[in-house]
Amino acid sequence: MSPFGEVAAPGGLGGAAGPSGDRPEAPRRHLSARQADLVDRLVMAAAEEVEEGDYDSITVRSIARRAGVSAASAYTYFSSKDHLLAEVLWRRMQGLPTPLVDLHRPAADRVADAVDQLGFGTVDSPAVVAACTTALLSNSPDVKRIRERIGGEIHRRLHAALGPDADPVVLRVLETTYIGAMLSAGLGHLEFAELPDRLREAAGLMTGAR
Repeated sequence: MSPFGEVAAPGGLGGAAGPSGDRPEAPRRHLSARQADLVDRLVMAAAEEVEEGDYDSITVRSIARRAGVSAASAYTYFSSKDHLLAEVLWRRMQGLPTPLVDLHRPAADRVADAVDQLGFGTVDSPAVVAACTTALLSNSPDVKRIRERIGGEIHRRLHAALGPDADPVVLRVLETTYIGAMLSAGLGHLEFAELPDRLREAAGLMTGAR
């Protein structure tokens, strides 16, 4: 069980993810090209809103206005601003390349690389990631589904870093450590760029590399 929820089978992700580089699935299935474009505009507008403001100042209405659509149209596809912001984070994670893992390197370094490849604090704006991380704490069923997909992707990447014979206890503790560090960074208690080193330390302790 991932700290973000039940982990789907590889390739499943609750029906959301395709191969790396594929177009991320929209929140609703069977969208027309026009509807899919509208959803894409809303997601991009949500990312731009948090680049320029903060979590508390953002509303579905402000995101819709930036995207050039009505608030009623936005609510057709997204139930809340948290749903929209969670989708921003999920799509960014989906767009990451599948990492190549060198199992000859120390496990702690492989884990740190896996976290670094997630891009939080380096590729992405920390302001965007912080707001989206806050959104993930919502109890909304729509957010919960995205949270589980993100948890599943984190699980798979850490499992790949540890190797096919990974100790499930070590994997579970690393997942919990990563999620905790990510939330701490989202709350401003830790820099996102520090996450790889924090996970390297944790993996080193658990694999005897320290």
